[in-house]
Amino acid sequence: MNTIVKRLYEGLFLVDSGQAAADWDGINKAIEKVLARGDVEIVSIKKWDERRLAYDINGKSRGTYILTYFRGDPAKIAAIERAVQLSEQIMRVLILRADRMNKEDVEKDTPAMMAERTEAAAKAEAAARAAAAEAKTSAKIKAAKVKAIQERDGKVQDEIEAKEDKEKKTEKSDI
Repeated sequence: MNTIVKRLYEGLFLVDSGQAAADWDGINKAIEKVLARGDVEIVSIKKWDERRLAYDINGKSRGTYILTYFRGDPAKIAAIERAVQLSEQIMRVLILRADRMNKEDVEKDTPAMMAERTEAAAKAEAAARAAAAEAKTSAKIKAAKVKAIQERDGKVQDEIEAKEDKEKKTEKSDI
């Protein structure tokens, strides 16, 4: 009876950035299909980063790296690497044993995730500044309207008082 020892592996897949941007789900499915051929248990798949390549690969100068963690039989790693060589969507792969890694290491944020979080924070900050500016402008407009109303009411009150004074003078002159 042979028991298969499944080890934890880290795979870094390189794909064309244009293709990844256009069909992210298709790229993920292609990677999952390659890993399924190796009969592995996928722990995680996430975008690592998009970078300029040191040299062109298949005429491409930019690439998107996809970081995967999976458990599998060491004897089947060569089959996964061969499947990548035959794949038209995946340009390169690097597979390393990752037995030393714990769950926290596997779940760490990638550079792409940190960039997205930073971008989201910047957008939220910009939206907050815009809302504050709009509220400040709105408050200024409201204050100007209140002042205009008060001035108008003051003029009306002055006119009423002037009429009352005139009427009193007219009454006194009639007496």
